[in-house]
Amino acid sequence: MRKTQLGARVDEDVAELAKKRAADLGLSIGDYLARLVQDDASGLRARSVEAAARFLAEHQAIFDEAEETQQATGGARAA
Repeated sequence: MRKTQLGARVDEDVAELAKKRAADLGLSIGDYLARLVQDDASGLRARSVEAAARFLAEHQAIFDEAEETQQATGGARAA
């Protein structure tokens, strides 16, 4: 596939975060951004967020219980 160059200005912290995340995934910045755009355009990102929200709603009591137990024992807080 033929590639084209895009230009964008973002805050330094956003640029640094993008570089780190791309490196974590073993991707170039361009490939990482292409993946984000493709996921967004396909609706994958929205479906993932919706699935996570449904999971959390369904299992919130378990997370709450774990957090309460850790707080009672002086442990770290659950997510």
